[in-house]
Amino acid sequence: MLTDFDPVLLARMQFAFTMSFHIVFPAFSIGLASYLAVLEGLWLKTGREVYLDLFHYWKKIFAVAFGMGVVSGIVMSYQFGTNWSVFSEKAGPVVGPLMAYEVLSAFFLEAGFLGVMLFGMKRVGRGLHFFATLMVALGTLMSAFWILSVNSWMQTPAGHAVTDAGQFVPEDWLAVIFNPSFPFRLVHMVLAAYLTTALVVGGVAAWHHLRGRSGPASRKMFSMAMWMLVLVAPLQIFAGDQHGLNTLEHQPAKVMAMEGHFESHPDGAPLILFGLPDQDAAQVDYALEVPKLSSLILKHDLNAPLDGLETIPRENWPPVAIVFWSFRIMVSLGFAMLGLGLISLFARWRGKLHDWRGLHMVALAMGPAGFVAVLAGWVTTEVGRQPFTVYGLLRTADSASPLAVPAVGTSLIAFIVVYAVVFAAGTFYLLRLMNHAPKPHEPGLTGGQPIRAAGITPATSMDPNAVMGQREENGK
Repeated sequence: MLTDFDPVLLARMQFAFTMSFHIVFPAFSIGLASYLAVLEGLWLKTGREVYLDLFHYWKKIFAVAFGMGVVSGIVMSYQFGTNWSVFSEKAGPVVGPLMAYEVLSAFFLEAGFLGVMLFGMKRVGRGLHFFATLMVALGTLMSAFWILSVNSWMQTPAGHAVTDAGQFVPEDWLAVIFNPSFPFRLVHMVLAAYLTTALVVGGVAAWHHLRGRSGPASRKMFSMAMWMLVLVAPLQIFAGDQHGLNTLEHQPAKVMAMEGHFESHPDGAPLILFGLPDQDAAQVDYALEVPKLSSLILKHDLNAPLDGLETIPRENWPPVAIVFWSFRIMVSLGFAMLGLGLISLFARWRGKLHDWRGLHMVALAMGPAGFVAVLAGWVTTEVGRQPFTVYGLLRTADSASPLAVPAVGTSLIAFIVVYAVVFAAGTFYLLRLMNHAPKPHEPGLTGGQPIRAAGITPATSMDPNAVMGQREENGK
């Protein structure tokens, strides 16, 4: 029965559920906003209409994803006042202003220029429209900046004092914002957003290739997506390694859970590739290990000692099995992204980038991989912080509102039902948009001005046949 559940557990499940839906949309919109800015910039620079066609194609998808992210974000934020009022009371003086900065700067910047970007190409000059697109892209990045600053402070709190009533108050805002883990989290998340978008773009292009619709626009976006994987995936692996070293310094219990190290290893710790963590028995069953490799990765020394969870009070252990497996899912997908990029580089070298059906099938299968990796990374980060909301200072059990089980359980069920309907419909619509191949833009979308940069004169711009011929020439 519902009354048999722990209300704190139900509150955590509700936040995890809403956050899981929300995080995938900002991850996509951050990368897609930057991609739109690149597309419009390349069109203005080169005059090639293929970039303009892709811009109009992806801006519709961006608008839907942005709207779904806003809706899910608003719902999620209200839980701070309903299910986590004690946390809000104690951490509000630090967390509240940072979240307000996100709304006042990032969200207002996005919302203010979004309409111009979506509907203003016929109404404003090219320079102003490109400026609006850049501001939308900047707004998404600023949003990530503030939200990750909040989350990072909860992971590695700094720059605050604690009053006699147990309330956190800021003493040094720069130390609060730029806390020890913030730079690593920001870089890691932004790169993850770019990889997520590249995989979606590449997957959509691969779908059209497989369907025999490999026109200039589909070929161009597939090429751009594969270049993004080649360039960004290695950077993400390096950034993840640096983030792991930072986590080892400031949140050692999380790293111990990620590695499955229940026991200390004074002479070099093995890397456990796979196994079944048993938290009660404090061991990993059926472990497949590589001797001393964990010490090499985390300490850059094969014989470096690494502590285990035995050195930490058991009541401060995170749920090891969840952290252990979510971390492996994230890392495995990261290397799969690198592998796809390298395969595409080989295909490009062989001149088979747009003709290799096997590559297109792999790219299509990898389309959702970025979302899964982001979710796995978020689970690793948040579950690995347990049993604290503010790491080492405020426990999760002491952060929840004093609500009865039926109140929390009913709202959780309501969220599940509403989200299943609303977001299923939104996702279905996004997939329908992606199912249609990019089309040449309609006349007049550039404000009625001849595109001299693309080589179209006023005379030819009035001749549809000439325009189509010029487009085919530019698409080569």
